[in-house]
Amino acid sequence: MERNDPRARSDAYGSRINRSHSPFLANVIPWASIMLASLLPIFAIAAALPMVPPLGFLMLVGWRLVRPGLLPIWAGFPLGLFDDLYSGQPFGFAILLWSVTMLVIEAIELRLPWRAFWQDWFTAGILTVSYLLLGWILSGASPSIPSLVALVPQLILSILLFPILARIVARLDELRLKRWKRV
Repeated sequence: MERNDPRARSDAYGSRINRSHSPFLANVIPWASIMLASLLPIFAIAAALPMVPPLGFLMLVGWRLVRPGLLPIWAGFPLGLFDDLYSGQPFGFAILLWSVTMLVIEAIELRLPWRAFWQDWFTAGILTVSYLLLGWILSGASPSIPSLVALVPQLILSILLFPILARIVARLDELRLKRWKRV
């Protein structure tokens, strides 16, 4: 049979003989990638203006929109707690907004189960703009027009970065579902 079609014993995730998915990778990759993305803004160069997008939040939204049923709704709480430890926002900010984001995306999933990528990008853009504006208001600084203008580059960069992060999430999902040799 292999002489007729060499792909007969394989599928999109690799060979099917003596291979299976790694439960460890399948469960750890989404959580670890979101936590790593929450840590990455620490290593950015310090600037007078906020330029680095909230990568952890964007990765959470990316995983939730690219793989809808993978993360449970309550995942916003522990991941937001981890992000609060490193983000510099008041403690509880990410816990609240990440949990609310998971609930909002779940409501969108129930209302619109079949969507195109542009709708996911629009949803991620609205959620990111809301997240950054609420962070600006609740940060403890006095909101003013010049500080809002200073926030605009971060808003634009965050919206434009989502398709790249969605592609990264798709690649990580392929790695998560890769079949490994069983001993």
